Amino acid sequence: MPVVAVIGAQWGDEGKGRIVDVLADRARLVIRYGGGNNAGHTVINQYGTFKIHLVPSGIFDTSTVNIIGSGVVIDPGVLLKEIADLHESGINTDKLFISDRAQVIMPYHVLQDQLDEMLRGDQKIGTTGRGIGPAYADKMSRIGIRVGDLLQEDVLLKRLQFILENKNRLLTSLYKTQELSLHEIYLQYLNYGRQLANYVADTHPIIHRALEKDVPILLEGAQGALLDIDHGTYPYVTSSAPGAAGACQGAGIGPTQMHSVIGVYKAYSTRVGEGPFPTELEGDAADVLRQIGKPWAEVGTTTGRLRRVGWFDAVLARYTAQINGVDTVAITKLDVLDTMPSIQVCTGYRMHDTELDYPPGNPTTLSQVEPIYEEFPGWMQPTSDIRYFEHLPKEAQAYVARLCELIGVRIGMVSVGPEREQIIEVNPVL
Repeated sequence: MPVVAVIGAQWGDEGKGRIVDVLADRARLVIRYGGGNNAGHTVINQYGTFKIHLVPSGIFDTSTVNIIGSGVVIDPGVLLKEIADLHESGINTDKLFISDRAQVIMPYHVLQDQLDEMLRGDQKIGTTGRGIGPAYADKMSRIGIRVGDLLQEDVLLKRLQFILENKNRLLTSLYKTQELSLHEIYLQYLNYGRQLANYVADTHPIIHRALEKDVPILLEGAQGALLDIDHGTYPYVTSSAPGAAGACQGAGIGPTQMHSVIGVYKAYSTRVGEGPFPTELEGDAADVLRQIGKPWAEVGTTTGRLRRVGWFDAVLARYTAQINGVDTVAITKLDVLDTMPSIQVCTGYRMHDTELDYPPGNPTTLSQVEPIYEEFPGWMQPTSDIRYFEHLPKEAQAYVARLCELIGVRIGMVSVGPEREQIIEVNPVL
């Protein structure tokens, strides 16, 4: 049976959680492999509407084991609230496990993240201020605290004493803020550890027993490939690897064991925060794409910020498919285009007298390119009640087919609304 990674193939907010939610009843194991509570998935199913940030989207299927992997950075307070909210809605979390190797977001990470963004001034990158970047930086500097440390009083105190001594020097000298209390943080995080203890495990044997038994496994990403720390629109990126390589690293699964990579793309483009956006729109067309006033309007699940919107960018879409080995695409929010009389897709860039079919790595250059557009007729009729691809308007079918042709991969799924049953499966993906 397959190991399938579901990744966001744009700037995040593509609807990955919905795709995982639909596929979870076919999987026996869902692993969230990276990021933190700077990302959010909105899932709408028979249990209600959920905005989840750390718990894998497979949590709604009672037969599925869900793991928060070693590559995730965890804010324990956020996670505990998320678990409590799930319980309040009648969702069972007995099959949720947290890797003891996952890093913990500490109060000084959040403070440093917010203060750093303030100090950047005009050079701000649009961070969510959740402490993600500093937590990953400490991980790489080998001074991070891991989930397993929260269960060992002496270990936690010893590590925290050393780390906080240095962090307080930084906070007082550079940021001109007050010191943080070792006593308060120690007791708070010790309490977090006690509350999470039943979920914490060495997840390696769980995952590899599943591989040995050949059961289907879903690897769930957060954010999008264009925010990848190495391959995204740096420096306007996240601090982790949201793509397929990050899926292997964060889950602890070898790359040769992955069978398929599903890239999730919106039928148009959105972005939250700063950074280049070649196909960005303003005015009436942008208002239509944002769907203001609807429950699923283009507002960030985590930040609440209004998303920037634009036409589908096939240059960037093809790039993320190539660097992540995407073999199947899921196109979401096709129904948002139902009232558009005409639709444009960026098929290339023009930079001075040169045409480019790949994105330049320099963000300043990318922000200066002129998109080359291909225009498509709209279908001007509702698609939200359609359940078979061949029943979609011919213009909608042609649009989806052209996107897949430009990306260079096959179509797997198309969504025409926020509900589970509004996802059309064109080709089997798991």
